[in-house]
Amino acid sequence: MGEAIRRPLDELFPGAAPELWDRVRAAEPDAFGPAGEWVLRFHCFLLRPPGGGTVLVDTGIGPEHSPAASWAPVPGRLVAALAEIGVAPEDVGTVVLTHLHSDHAGGAVADGVPVFPNARHLVQERELSWLDAAGGPVLDGVVRPLREAGALDAVAGGTVLAPGVRVLPTPGHTPGHQSVLVGDDELLVAGDLVLHPVQLADPAVTYLYDEDPAEAAATRAGLLARLGGGVLAAPHLPRPFVDV
Repeated sequence: MGEAIRRPLDELFPGAAPELWDRVRAAEPDAFGPAGEWVLRFHCFLLRPPGGGTVLVDTGIGPEHSPAASWAPVPGRLVAALAEIGVAPEDVGTVVLTHLHSDHAGGAVADGVPVFPNARHLVQERELSWLDAAGGPVLDGVVRPLREAGALDAVAGGTVLAPGVRVLPTPGHTPGHQSVLVGDDELLVAGDLVLHPVQLADPAVTYLYDEDPAEAAATRAGLLARLGGGVLAAPHLPRPFVDV
């Protein structure tokens, strides 16, 4: 599933030189539409740790009336895609919401109840404090129903989910953004740490809608360097898995 974002890319990602854009267009043509617009994908990631359990990282854009409906191509296909591999919503034991933007958390709730009824939903305390202060449709439509159902867990810092699977804070895009690291730095499920291939070509390139662009760039550069030789999983890239 993709959505064309038609704002000028040099406005959305300031600081990228024209020659860098030329190089990225040649290397990743599927990231661009016919008029050069950004084609935004919406991937979610299911992890099955060797010790058992099922971890879902992000819930995508959600149902028809989700908080993402004003701008994203709802309804999403997450529940149907899980069914295709034999996973029912009841089978998911942990949901990690990398951050509380509508295209990452919108699929956690439908008709006012959790979509994944048996799951703990993990969010950084810092992210919840930020959203509680800001308000908005994700707070009303996702966070409050999860709280009322007793399904929301606030975490502070790194958290081990299973042997070889852990959450780590990756702030900048939002104050409490988090990612999931698998193995010995083998796979990073990165949320919006990297939004566009141009940020793989140059991690210093920022994004207009980062809450703290400098912090986001520093976090991105550090994690990509740490991941060297591993695999990046990112929701908005044209390919969901990228060798780093």
